[in-house]
Amino acid sequence: MKILISNDDGYLAPGIVALAEALAEIAEVTVVAPDGNRSGASNALTLDRPLSVYRAANGYYFVNGTPSDCVHIALTSIMAEKPDLIVSGINQGQNMGDDTLYSGTVAAATEGYLFGVPAIAFSQVDKGWAHLDSAARIAKELVERGFPSMERPYLLNVNIPNLPYEEILGVASARLGKRHMSEPVIKSLDPHGRDIYWIGPPGAVKDAGEGTDFCVTAQAYVSVTPLQVDLTNARQMQQLTVDLS
Repeated sequence: MKILISNDDGYLAPGIVALAEALAEIAEVTVVAPDGNRSGASNALTLDRPLSVYRAANGYYFVNGTPSDCVHIALTSIMAEKPDLIVSGINQGQNMGDDTLYSGTVAAATEGYLFGVPAIAFSQVDKGWAHLDSAARIAKELVERGFPSMERPYLLNVNIPNLPYEEILGVASARLGKRHMSEPVIKSLDPHGRDIYWIGPPGAVKDAGEGTDFCVTAQAYVSVTPLQVDLTNARQMQQLTVDLS
């Protein structure tokens, strides 16, 4: 099996190193990741400047671009053959609920999915890399499972509690929860007295009901959410047809 690995925390992040080492035990892995942290990059492609690809001493490729750039370049230039699977992560911090819209981790997996390759995004629920070995072991087990009954390509978003492996109660399918509106921007001044703005933290959890990723992970389960790219609102499509007829 050939696996392409990327992330949004950068090629030096502990999460991608742990993931690559775990998956190298069961597959031929190629790592192509950003040169630095690109958290929150979403699905952006860099179209206003050329991109450069470098090779690190450990064999990883790194790109001065976004997670989507990395996967796009890997599939169209670096790799001679299309991989069997694309894996993104392991991200430092959760990508649940509305976070998935902004996540560079999920975006890297989505880019592969758009190329017709099954893809999985892995994140730890809390920041700090606690019990990363457990998360890498779980990621390896899910990749080995392979989800043979699912239509291909599939796009899965996985969130793993920061717990020892023995304390993880299992794996559960989950729908995306929801957050409240984000906190206001934080206004400040730069050294020249000009206004600057920091994007505020995400809003508090609004929907963490039964069956959501927030609920499942809080109960010490790994959440697995199948995602899709079609944003069409089918219900409003029918309403619009009536209005326009």
